[in-house]
This record gives sequence, C-alpha cells and structure tokens, in this order.
Amino acid sequence: MFPEYRDLITQLKTSDHHFTNLFDRHNELDQQIKNMEAHIVGGTHEEVETLKKEKLHLKDQLYTILRKAAADSAA
Repeated sequence: MFPEYRDLITQLKTSDHHFTNLFDRHNELDQQIKNMEAHIVGGTHEEVETLKKEKLHLKDQLYTILRKAAADSAA
C-alpha cells in the first residue's frame, strides 16, 4: 500500500499514534477479509462487503495523512 510513501509511512508509524492505529486497523481488516474469502473463517458476502468499505475508508484517511505529511515536509 502506497509504495511511494514507504519511508514516510515508517516515520509516521513511529511518531503519529493516530496514523499507527489507522494503519494497524487497515491491516487487520485486510487479513480478516482474506480469511473470510478463503473460507478460513465464516462470513457472509454482505459482511465481507461491509469490511471492504471500512477498509477503503481507512485507506482514504491514511492517504490524506500521507499527502499532508509529504506536503509539510516539502515546505
């Protein structure tokens, strides 16, 4: 996710608690979705779709933080 921001992600994960929480929750959802789709754990199609929407919302939030941090560091 966001390879162009790899260094900034590493930096934010050590300095921004909110970013870290969002990032970790995104990864948890990703794993949960994969497990449901692989039938490792149960879940309906609707549950998977709901989790995917939440994951996408988190990704949007992460991207917003990354763009702002990148602009701030360039200024």
